[in-house]
Amino acid sequence: MPKKSKEKWKIWGNVFDEYTINTIKKLMTQNVIDGIESPVKIGKEANIFTAKTKTGDMRIVKIYRLESCNFNKMYDYIRYDPRFLNIKKQRRQIIFTWVQREYRNLIKARAAGVRVPTPLANINNVLVLEFIGDDTIAPQLKDSMPESKTGKEKMQNAITCELRKLYTKAGLVHADLSEFNILNYRGNPVLIDFSQTTPVENMNSDDYLKRDIGNLIRFFHKHGLDLLPEELYQKITKQ
Repeated sequence: MPKKSKEKWKIWGNVFDEYTINTIKKLMTQNVIDGIESPVKIGKEANIFTAKTKTGDMRIVKIYRLESCNFNKMYDYIRYDPRFLNIKKQRRQIIFTWVQREYRNLIKARAAGVRVPTPLANINNVLVLEFIGDDTIAPQLKDSMPESKTGKEKMQNAITCELRKLYTKAGLVHADLSEFNILNYRGNPVLIDFSQTTPVENMNSDDYLKRDIGNLIRFFHKHGLDLLPEELYQKITKQ
């Protein structure tokens, strides 16, 4: 069982329904985690928690809400992914596939050398990830932008490098990139939230990439760096 009572955890977005609790039990039986520890945040579609293993190592547990997540939006993304063309528009099938998709995207990104959390397990609507941080979770870029111009330029170049590896080596486009989905861990960017990530073969991938680039340009402009969309696009996509 999770370390907290079912009633205690229900306040966090009603994520701990009976089905999800049974899924967490399976992860505990498999020694992936030893129990849920603390809530981290409530996201648009999923709730994030920390967990520990029996050896005391920290993990991140991402639980997609079965009843309140926008599975129609998920379907709109998945239906054009070449890997899932035959998926049916059924709520739980879409949610479970969404979790598998994020897991597979992260494995592929890791294999290409992109700085992302290591995916450790996925069952049904639950994904277990490597904990990025030391004593506490690494902060989002929105809360931890370097103060000096040199530091900002270094961070911007490092993010561009990660996106280039993601595109040219993994063949993926993040499709949901912003300062909210980049962690600053010891001065280096770590990309997170890969559920919307799609292969470059997706008919919409170029539009997604340009949207990601637009989000980066907007964010860095607020911090005094002016970037050109076409130049950034070329840096990311050139072989």
